[in-house]
Amino acid sequence: MFEYRDGQLHCEEVAVSRIAEEIGTPCYVYSASTFLGHYQRIAEAFAELDPLICYSVKCNGNVHLLRLLAKAGAGFDVVSGGELFRAIQAGGDPSKMVYAGVGKTDAEINQALDVGLGAFNIESEAELENIRSIAAARRIPARALLRVNPDVDPKTHRYTTTGKKQTKFGVDIEEAQRIFTAHAGDKYLRLSGVHIHLGSPINTIDPYVEGIRKVLDLIERLRGEGVAIDTVDIGGGFGADYQSEQAPLGKVYAEAIVPLLKGRGLRVIMEPGRAIAGNSGILVTRVLYLKRSGEKQFVVVDAGMNDLIRPTLYEAFHFIWPVEVAAGMVPSRRVEKPEIEGLSKYDVVGPICETGDRFAADRSMPAVNRGDLLAIFTAGAYGFTMSSQYNARPRAAEVLCEGKLMRLIRRRETYQDLVAAEIME
Repeated sequence: MFEYRDGQLHCEEVAVSRIAEEIGTPCYVYSASTFLGHYQRIAEAFAELDPLICYSVKCNGNVHLLRLLAKAGAGFDVVSGGELFRAIQAGGDPSKMVYAGVGKTDAEINQALDVGLGAFNIESEAELENIRSIAAARRIPARALLRVNPDVDPKTHRYTTTGKKQTKFGVDIEEAQRIFTAHAGDKYLRLSGVHIHLGSPINTIDPYVEGIRKVLDLIERLRGEGVAIDTVDIGGGFGADYQSEQAPLGKVYAEAIVPLLKGRGLRVIMEPGRAIAGNSGILVTRVLYLKRSGEKQFVVVDAGMNDLIRPTLYEAFHFIWPVEVAAGMVPSRRVEKPEIEGLSKYDVVGPICETGDRFAADRSMPAVNRGDLLAIFTAGAYGFTMSSQYNARPRAAEVLCEGKLMRLIRRRETYQDLVAAEIME
């Protein structure tokens, strides 16, 4: 739902230039139709399994977006007390939530027990024993899945690989069988499922097939020992199109995964995030200055790595293009080097006092001038949610478009917001 009409980029039926004029820049702009459409396509693709789809709050936790999914019937994957709070504020059903994370505090565990959490995704035996102890002391039965590390390489960035043995996540699959057997039948912590999450983004099918097969083999061994396993959570990590046709469609993932899980007598949970949110949002920024240094041309914009850190942190690619373009300058595909004549090469950089504050290097784009607007695409996931106030920069505004309507769903921070938590009067 982001497309150019007569040279003007629109989000649904709203001109992005109008949003920038009314809200200012930098700002995040989201499409409600795209957000819900991506969720519904995943649900349709995996319908044979009737899965509980728990949207990954970490990738974009704005309560207005979470509310859209809650109304559509989604559950939520949370990794902190704050994310659990957000999901509940958005109207999410706690019984349809799963809670992962290697460092859950006692306060967070108690918070989850208070609201009736669906299941803890437990990351270690020490955590299991602590949750069991808290639940028993309070006489509140809890349900849990054990996160298993299947030692599968998802072929993604080393910082977002979570399914290999050397990562901090989950327990080795060799240890999992012993842990299940040792804790089976506990009165206050029912350990009845297996959870995996290999990493993100995963743009191939094979890692899922390998990981799920290993987990199913574990489940069969456990069932053979009389351990009741009724749930498998296959995690998330499905890719998004940072470049055109980079990630498989949901139905392609499903064609490989559904036959593995169908007829196993298992409740299936999924945790997609960026596949829903990624292409549902853009970051809009304005050109402040053009600068030349030797052979380099720099476009200095008013967004910085504090607004979108992915290019700095992961060397991630985001397609960047002007919001308003001349005839013939609308790309047919979002790729690093569009096949359009008359483009110039720029480094697109922000105002932060770090050399790494760069959105793109030697990027081919139409010529731009001071005051022009640029759209940084596929910014709906791990964009605002990873933003900060570094260099004492107030965080950006967020806008949601629904057809011809646009509404502010998070106001731009003020300088007063920067110091509000420090004033103790």
